[in-house]
Amino acid sequence: MEKKWKFFKSIHFKIALVFALILLLTLETVGALFVRQLEYQNLNTFKDSIQLKPYVETSLKKQLTDKDQVKANKQIKTLLQDADISNADQITVVDAHDNIRGTSQSSNQSVVGQKNTDSDIKSTLYNGKTIQKNTSANDSRYYTIITPLLDNEKNQNRIIGAVYIRANLGQVYRNINNVTTIYLFAAFLSILVGLLITMIVSRAITKPIEELKRQTEQIARGNYSGHVQVYGHDELGQLAHAVNNLSVQVEESQELTESERRRLDSVLDNMTDGVIATDRRGVVSIVNDEALDLLSDVKEEVVGQPILDVLKLQEKYTLKDLIDDPGQVLLDFSTPEHKLILSTHFSLIQRKSGFINGIVCVFHDVTAQQKINEDRRQFVSNVSHELRTPLTSVHSYIEALLDGAWEDKELAPKFLHVTQDETNRMIRMINDLLTLSRMDSGTQKYETELVNINRLFNYILDRFDMIVKTDDNKKHYKIKRDFIKQDLWSEIDTDRFTQVVDNIMNNAVKYSPDGGTITARLLENNDKIIMSISDEGLGIPRPALKHIFDRFYRVDKARSRAQGGSGLGLAISKEIIENFGGNIYVRSTEGQGSTFYITLPYESVEEDLWDDGKA
Repeated sequence: MEKKWKFFKSIHFKIALVFALILLLTLETVGALFVRQLEYQNLNTFKDSIQLKPYVETSLKKQLTDKDQVKANKQIKTLLQDADISNADQITVVDAHDNIRGTSQSSNQSVVGQKNTDSDIKSTLYNGKTIQKNTSANDSRYYTIITPLLDNEKNQNRIIGAVYIRANLGQVYRNINNVTTIYLFAAFLSILVGLLITMIVSRAITKPIEELKRQTEQIARGNYSGHVQVYGHDELGQLAHAVNNLSVQVEESQELTESERRRLDSVLDNMTDGVIATDRRGVVSIVNDEALDLLSDVKEEVVGQPILDVLKLQEKYTLKDLIDDPGQVLLDFSTPEHKLILSTHFSLIQRKSGFINGIVCVFHDVTAQQKINEDRRQFVSNVSHELRTPLTSVHSYIEALLDGAWEDKELAPKFLHVTQDETNRMIRMINDLLTLSRMDSGTQKYETELVNINRLFNYILDRFDMIVKTDDNKKHYKIKRDFIKQDLWSEIDTDRFTQVVDNIMNNAVKYSPDGGTITARLLENNDKIIMSISDEGLGIPRPALKHIFDRFYRVDKARSRAQGGSGLGLAISKEIIENFGGNIYVRSTEGQGSTFYITLPYESVEEDLWDDGKA
């Protein structure tokens, strides 16, 4: 089947097809004109043959003007039967009063004397014009002519009747069809003979071309042993000589090129860095597997593309920039899901003459190194800022005490109290850092148990209620509870969970206005326990929401340090809740307060197995 379709795609077939189509078009055009002219002439001859003889027409006029209609009708019948009109199927004579006076059809003599019903005859009697038209009936075609009869002797304008003649066109079209059939047969025979001649001629042309094609296909496959047979000294023969010479030269060049390519592929495949090479226009021509892995791309989509597009440098550099000053560039291919930073080094491919053939780009992944450096700088900066303030305070108060303030019974205790508070602040921060370090290394231990969240949450909030009642120096606030009545259980570490709620409550108290309301809610939805703590404070700006759980991040750094914040509490809370299989997030509108949400997996428990009946 493939060989069959291959023949129809060959130039051999196409030459024959083009010639056949040209021949067919020529014969069809000539045939159409010939048949059309033949039909025109035959129809004109036919129409001339069915005209009434002058003496017949004169006799009919005389009978139509005769007052004795009975006698005249008999004469009209005789005239119509004797009229020598070939192929006439029907001849009908109608007088000026639209009465049928005679018909040539012997089987239809009953219509004589009746009124005419043909609208064309009526039209001829009315306007005196001859009507000619072709009609069809019973699968036959007819030519109809209606001629008015004028009284030329008395009044040329007076119409005394009309003659209706209908003739069968069947014989005319049969003759035309016979001639057309003969012509089509001759045309078909001419096309067959022309095709045969064309196939022979095209074969003589295409045979050398096919041999040239086979040889070039062998060269493309790496087989240079064959040679093209030379049939003559024309253009095809000269082309065959050129292909034979080309085969020898390509074989020599291919051997040298393959040797160099194998050496280059071996080097590229064993490199741990990504490598991209371009041509002199900056279009990628070579790329190794390591580069494709780093770029998360496939070879087909990289090779043939400009290197500026592949490395996404089109907005920062031009190809001339890379050629004039090649060097090291950091490329950031980071996405929201994956961070990737590549260090690239560009060098030129030059000939001895200085002509630049292309550019080589070597790059490797420095994401981890950059992250370590950034984390190290950020950590040192944050710890330096957090420790400097309390250490400065402690140092200042100790110097004051050494200068003699320790002897002042009123100032000394205050100075020592401030020193103790700042020391405790540093200890808390160090403890938070150690906690985060254990979490990062996976050594943090959790003592989990099945806990009634309703009771534990209430217990923590009761402590904050007690602080307001017992300490007059603290900020006053009101805690509003909105809890589901159903007991909700979850597998958590009580101490760590208490640490999370304490941290969020402390922030709510810290940033709420004096006398404000803190709303605590607890509910269950889709097997999830949802807790929320809302305050009426200043709120969190929208740009800060996505960083609120980052380490050392604080919305208002000056105010946070003044109130003793380290910027680690929410980061620790996030790690703890996620370790329990839950989630923590915040929603806030600046100037209207903030709401922190905590979700935990809900554990279904039979109430009577756990409830001891105590409130």
